[in-house]
Amino acid sequence: MATFGNLSARLTETLKNLRTKGKLSAADVDGTVREIRRALLEADVSLEVVKEFTGRVRERALGDEVNRALNPAQQVVQIVNEELVGILGGESRRLQFAKNPPTVIMLAGLQGAGKTTLAGKLAKWLKDQGHTPLLVASDLQRPNAVTQLGVVAEQAGVAIFAPEPGNGVGDPVKVAKDGVKEAKTKQYDFVIVDTAGRLGVDQELMKQAANIRKAVDPDEVLFVIDAMIGQDAVATAKAFQEGVDFTGVVLTKLDGDARGGAALSIRSLTGRPILFASTGEGLGDFEPFHPDRMASRILDLGDVLSLIEQAQQAFDEDEARKVAEKIAKDQFTLDDFLGQMQQLRGAGSIKKMMGMLPGMGKMKEQLDAFDEREIVHTEAIIQSMTRAERQNPKLLNGSRRLRIARGSGMTVTDVNQLVQRFEQAAKMMKTVSKGGMPQMPGMGAMPPGMGGHGGKKKQVKGKKKSGSRSGNPAKRAQESAEVKPAAAGGSGFGLGGAQAQPSEEDMAQIQQMLGRGMR
Repeated sequence: MATFGNLSARLTETLKNLRTKGKLSAADVDGTVREIRRALLEADVSLEVVKEFTGRVRERALGDEVNRALNPAQQVVQIVNEELVGILGGESRRLQFAKNPPTVIMLAGLQGAGKTTLAGKLAKWLKDQGHTPLLVASDLQRPNAVTQLGVVAEQAGVAIFAPEPGNGVGDPVKVAKDGVKEAKTKQYDFVIVDTAGRLGVDQELMKQAANIRKAVDPDEVLFVIDAMIGQDAVATAKAFQEGVDFTGVVLTKLDGDARGGAALSIRSLTGRPILFASTGEGLGDFEPFHPDRMASRILDLGDVLSLIEQAQQAFDEDEARKVAEKIAKDQFTLDDFLGQMQQLRGAGSIKKMMGMLPGMGKMKEQLDAFDEREIVHTEAIIQSMTRAERQNPKLLNGSRRLRIARGSGMTVTDVNQLVQRFEQAAKMMKTVSKGGMPQMPGMGAMPPGMGGHGGKKKQVKGKKKSGSRSGNPAKRAQESAEVKPAAAGGSGFGLGGAQAQPSEEDMAQIQQMLGRGMR
């Protein structure tokens, strides 16, 4: 997430410096802890939380669990990860359901934190889980708040209860109470009450929020906080906790350029769990908050579980099975290619999904430079083709490619590159479907038994069966490649034939030479 970008970069850089050390001294640990402290303070984490966190890390890093570890540096990374999980809440907590429906959820927070939009996101998320939520417009103070909630409800495809026009007209406490009655009458199983906020904490705000809470007796009171407000987030959270109290926290705008300290401070200082995180402007940019996964993202260890969950939601299992069968039978077409890309787009931001992979923090510049509009351009090119051309790309001669380029608003070069990428992808997927390993450009052939084409290799005329007698192992390997011609079919990317593999003895000698050269 963008919010933790700087903190993640600082922590991973700090911990990377330990990996060259076989044994850690007290000075190494102190230096690492000092850098971690600086990184956390620069991220706007509360000083109290920083002191407690670094104290625990230092104590454990100097303890027996690190001294006895085979890899001390890796053990320190594990300690930092565990302590991060701890200050983020330890275990994720689910929503508390009412014994008798509806479950009432009240949203509270300052104006501008994103409560109204979040109400729609939460409602959509609940609807996707099979529930029937009702939005209640109790923010009658902010101009057009009721109208905005109506738009959000329509986009989310959920019902709304808004008997008052708002803009200063109506009693918010009565609306909230009547909304719960409406839900019971029409058998909605969730009620989400959107309340008014203020630009700052004041007595009137707290009184109204407390009155609404007393009137509807909510099962959950979610404090919505903008992750970009830094240290003020802690003071605001404490004020709401004392004035209204809340059962959980929702972080919004985690896709912004904030330093992220609020998320690391609120849980420790209020004792209330973070339940959800809003990660973008779209209604689907919303997810349950998992402390362990967030800690892994911060340390650039990836979040593969969330990635799998997103993929499972977006990809149709039956459709994937059909595509796999087509790939195995060499019947994969551009229509199938287009369908796969559209499902990928449906899973959410590709940048965000790639960012969930371990180690992707080191490729931040490449990720930032990635333009997701390329997929839109690809769709335009494929949709400009006739059905016959999608089924059989070999029909695409020069004149057809020119027509497609004009129809899609792209260039002939773009069309050529798309066809080339499709052919490469089809070859790789076919190799994988047969249990093989796809070849990568510049990596040569895969080891025996790892895919590729079988068949006996013919001896080249004029070459001795025993191969080269050169004393240079690198030269001997090169000459061996001339004796054993490349397998037919080329590489997975269509970049020429596979190169023969040197023997184990040759590889050992080459590796030994390279090792001496790198010292």
